[in-house]
Amino acid sequence: MSRHPLDNIINLSGEDGERPDSIDVEALKTMPERFLNRELSWIDFNKRVLQEAQNETVPLFERVRYLSIAASNFEEFFMVRVAGLKAQIKAEVSSRSIDGLSPQQQLDAVREKSLLQITELHETWQNLKDEMEEQGVQILKPKDLGKTEYDWLARKFTKGIFPMLSPIAIDPTHPFPFIPNKGVAIALSIADKETKKKYEALIQLPQNVERLIPVQGNKSCYVLLEDVILEFMNVIFPKPLKVGNAAVFRVLRDSEIMIEEEAEDLALTFESALKRRRRGDVIRLTMVKDTAPDIRDFLIQELKIADEDILTVGGIIGLADMHQVIHDEKSEFLFEPFNARFPERIRDFGGDCFAAIRHKDIVVHHPYESFDVVLQFIKQASRDPDVVAIKQTLYRTSPDSPIVKALIEAAESGKSVTAMVELKARFDEEANIRWARDMERAGVQVVYGFFDLKTHAKLSLVMRKEGYKLRTYAHVGTGNYHWQTAKVYTDLSYFTCDPDICHDAALVFNFMTGYAKPTGFRKLAAAPLCLREKIEELIDREIEFAKKGKPASIWMKCNALLDSRIVDKLYEASQAGVKVDLIVRGICSLRPGIPGLSENIRVKSLVGRFLEHGRIYCFGNGHKMPSRSAKVFISSADMMARNLDRRIELFVPIMNKTVHKQVLDQIMVATLKDQTQSWMLRHDGSYERLPYEGEGFSAHEYFMKNPSLSGRGKSLQKLPAPPRLTLEYSASKK
Repeated sequence: MSRHPLDNIINLSGEDGERPDSIDVEALKTMPERFLNRELSWIDFNKRVLQEAQNETVPLFERVRYLSIAASNFEEFFMVRVAGLKAQIKAEVSSRSIDGLSPQQQLDAVREKSLLQITELHETWQNLKDEMEEQGVQILKPKDLGKTEYDWLARKFTKGIFPMLSPIAIDPTHPFPFIPNKGVAIALSIADKETKKKYEALIQLPQNVERLIPVQGNKSCYVLLEDVILEFMNVIFPKPLKVGNAAVFRVLRDSEIMIEEEAEDLALTFESALKRRRRGDVIRLTMVKDTAPDIRDFLIQELKIADEDILTVGGIIGLADMHQVIHDEKSEFLFEPFNARFPERIRDFGGDCFAAIRHKDIVVHHPYESFDVVLQFIKQASRDPDVVAIKQTLYRTSPDSPIVKALIEAAESGKSVTAMVELKARFDEEANIRWARDMERAGVQVVYGFFDLKTHAKLSLVMRKEGYKLRTYAHVGTGNYHWQTAKVYTDLSYFTCDPDICHDAALVFNFMTGYAKPTGFRKLAAAPLCLREKIEELIDREIEFAKKGKPASIWMKCNALLDSRIVDKLYEASQAGVKVDLIVRGICSLRPGIPGLSENIRVKSLVGRFLEHGRIYCFGNGHKMPSRSAKVFISSADMMARNLDRRIELFVPIMNKTVHKQVLDQIMVATLKDQTQSWMLRHDGSYERLPYEGEGFSAHEYFMKNPSLSGRGKSLQKLPAPPRLTLEYSASKK
């Protein structure tokens, strides 16, 4: 199936993906085909993740990790995006995607493309499994174990697994049980030799037992939990029962949450909705290829699933669990250890975050610089007797969140603490509800925000008495207040006590908690109030510079570029001569490199050791980039309609000279300069790994080896400055 009927618009000069040599631009400007499809673009992104699992320059266990991530990504994609398409079809929704496809057309294309990638996923796993065996790491069947190991496994099953199993015979008095989302189970047929009766049965795998069991604690030899259960079926079903056909299967369920607008208590409503999520419709059934017909028919009937929603695989079901084979004892199979730096400039002030921020603004680049500085900022605020109030947004938190603990400590010590908790953070709703209840009991004023707007901004405000004045300190982030993901997500934490920014941030908090719509911002822009208009205004300025013959450039780094208005505005900029460099990690609807439409636009994606997550937006402002005169912003927002129109987001200008240079000349230039982790988007939606000679330049390696500019501190002043980066690339080069 072709992606779009473009043949009558674009005449290709070579093979698929090559630059088109002629085009009816005026026709294309008004056609939906000028956009790439969101769902198919996401599958292309996941393919880039999967190809890192095939990258032999990556250590073995890290490749297994990439494979596990790609498999997990696919599960979430089906649970949310595919489930959404199926719901649209069921509701007979007639609206089309921005690229002109109906829900059914999208679902058909997704099924075709995802099946190819899932096949590749399992082939990649088999290759990794073979390579692990060559390196002494095996996943065996119980029957392949030696006598000593087998006897140990038998005892392990009898004492540690069998008591947790609840085999269920399916008959009128024992209906088919509920299989939870991502649940793995074994379906089997049973015959009673005495009564001559036959029936089906089900055994669910306990979810609190790891799928990969190390034999006798040896992390070089594993057996699968389901294989262990199958091996000892005679213990579960002793004579006169006899087990016939048996098959392992896994279900994925619709995990979208729909909330009634009339909900009076959003927290209680979400608790109820989460229970409904667990019972969502089955949207995919995965089983092994050699499943017997009677077992297959039994599952189809009981789960009420269509043939097109059944996936058969030749190997292990649930590859997302295969990360369990990774352990630290085989260091040669892992990336070289990396310890995040703590900003030396805060140490210059004896660890006093407030003193360091008063001295000048600072930006902390995670994960290369430790998230501990953010925790220290909040903890110091909670314990400082001069701090009178703390305001905090919480979108995603870890199960043992030190941020939440600090807020509870602050409230218990008598400080005024307000926490804006977002309940609509997908798959983190339960944790957020639990923390919200704990904070409320401690005296924190917990607010759940808007019903129709998701609070995605990452913001902390601390009000502190200093002499006769009250000074406000702000932390604005591009990532979540989650200390664990901060170890692998590349994000920015910006600290300032700039009165204008803090004033604007206070207005945003008042809007979130009291619906007090700001009447005017001094420096910030916020969605859905004015962020879209700000972005369009900045692009229009570059267009005007280009028309006047002045240098005109736009650099954007985000996770997704999907908003049709922003894409069209970037097309307009390209046609005016603006040089546009886009770093879009994931889904992208823009087609670069089409003469007369987007020939001045380059789109690259970085997939490597760390997950690119920070959002940075830069505009040349009439100067050649990088320039001190360029306008530089960080943000919590991607270029998606949901971020610009349906979320609370922040768009923060970087004014301090050192921070400006760090974000523009160091972070953006290094990312644009990267060769080893970069993929280039072609006009047909396909991606090509960027070729390079020799070792190539790696942005991640550069950041790991060189301290940031704004956090160097006195102790590093005598050391050589980080190598100055120059960017030879021009967006017009192809």
